[in-house]
Amino acid sequence: MKLYTYDPAPNPMRLNLFLKYKGIDIDTQQVDLGTLEQHSDEYGAINPARTVPALVLDGGDLLTEVIGQCVYLEALHPDKPLMGSTPLEQAEVISWDHKIFLQGMAAIADIFRNGHPAFKDRAMPGPLKLPQIPELCERGKLRLEAFWPMIEVQLGKHPWIAGDNFSFADIDLYCLVQFAGWIKEGIPEDCANVQAWYSRAEAELG
Repeated sequence: MKLYTYDPAPNPMRLNLFLKYKGIDIDTQQVDLGTLEQHSDEYGAINPARTVPALVLDGGDLLTEVIGQCVYLEALHPDKPLMGSTPLEQAEVISWDHKIFLQGMAAIADIFRNGHPAFKDRAMPGPLKLPQIPELCERGKLRLEAFWPMIEVQLGKHPWIAGDNFSFADIDLYCLVQFAGWIKEGIPEDCANVQAWYSRAEAELG
């Protein structure tokens, strides 16, 4: 296997923390998003979607989505499970991870990519040139404001976001907090459960 990634970016961070937690070592090559290396012909031949991370399997198959990469690697390395150990746990992890990605991460991405001048005509990842839509910044802020109370309620019921066990959903929520820093946002002060969870997650991830 070979992993093409860019460590500072949010999506690569999600996979990197998964690998680190489970102690998985993969041959890795950095793709410098700062110099737009992902749009080079060389990388396009490896991953036509021109996104990172991209995982090329030994048989030549390509996995470009973090959730798919983690499901695959979890099956190969079941110790220290992060995707749930029972059918219900697996369903809860995937469900909460989906909510975190769509309702939280996507909101931050809208704010960041539609408001930062470096992303002019690159409002979405990939090869398609898309103009920025400033109104999406405001919509993203409204979505993020609604996201935190939902997480606060859930973490008032369970120590971890998908239940009683640390999971990939917690890794994604942790990465969301880091990504929120890119738009100068953090966990709201009135979200005490989330603040306490963050301290636990930091300790869990070492």
